Amino acid sequence: MVIPTPFQSQIYRSLPEIERADAIVDRITTAIRLGLLKVGERLPPEAALSEMFGVGGATLREALAELREQGVVETRRGRSGGTFVVTQPRPQTDSIREWFLSTSISEIRDIGDEQAAVAAAIIRLACERAEAHDVERLQELARALVLATSPEGRALADSRFHIELAVSAQSPRLANAEIRLQEETVQQLWTPIAAALDPEPATAEHLELVRAVAQDQPAKAGNLVLEHIRRNIYHLIDTKLTLGYARSNQDAP
Repeated sequence: MVIPTPFQSQIYRSLPEIERADAIVDRITTAIRLGLLKVGERLPPEAALSEMFGVGGATLREALAELREQGVVETRRGRSGGTFVVTQPRPQTDSIREWFLSTSISEIRDIGDEQAAVAAAIIRLACERAEAHDVERLQELARALVLATSPEGRALADSRFHIELAVSAQSPRLANAEIRLQEETVQQLWTPIAAALDPEPATAEHLELVRAVAQDQPAKAGNLVLEHIRRNIYHLIDTKLTLGYARSNQDAP
């Protein structure tokens, strides 16, 4: 019986019946983009993956074949073999730009409302349930943001921090919600196609959150996380307005 780690429980959780190989491909690719799976990391054995996803061997092999074709993973033979992550998918600038142009300000605000609701629940539970090793890990991940040297690296560090915070709350449903929300916006938040977001204030805010969790201060932590999300949403709206203004100038006769 394979006992998955908290991250594995989210990445490899059982799929609804309507989802098959494509859903597995999407789940694993998303996990790589968010830094939950790293280049060089080996996936669990096929039998374990089939069990965790709740699919048959043929469906899993189809998904792995598609991931190999995309160049995301490779399968190695031998005693130290297995299926390994070999590529970090890079965000497509055109698709990010299109997201900003096609997503309304009210929709961005609505995303912020959901993020705020989920984050408020996560931070309250993290104050109650986080253990010493969780706090140490969160501090390490908070510092990783300012040390990252590329927009992609900052997006990875940012998403990993917030997902790890959700894991420390010991609520699989909230962790799943946080993963979905990070996938929806983290690349847009750190893209340099308009004004780049400064990682230093974000890092300071992350460290303040960790201190509040370590000191079991849910009210302070709640206020901090809501302000953090508000700042991020304002940045997304500013980016949308900048790109929209640039396009309107291009379209003008």
